[in-house]
Amino acid sequence: MALKINDTCIACGACQPECPVNAIAEGDPIYTIDPAVCVECQGYFDAPQCIAVCPVDCIAKA
Repeated sequence: MALKINDTCIACGACQPECPVNAIAEGDPIYTIDPAVCVECQGYFDAPQCIAVCPVDCIAKA
């Protein structure tokens, strides 16, 4: 269970502060999600918060 950021990411940073387990990191050139840490917000929210705030819809299930 994990999410992935694809190459349409614009590196806006909107997703990073929304992650309750700090699985999102600034990469070069796009942000990345650590699949070993990502819990898709289960136990925190009803839906993944990073997907909800992404302005370019670049986050999906891995």
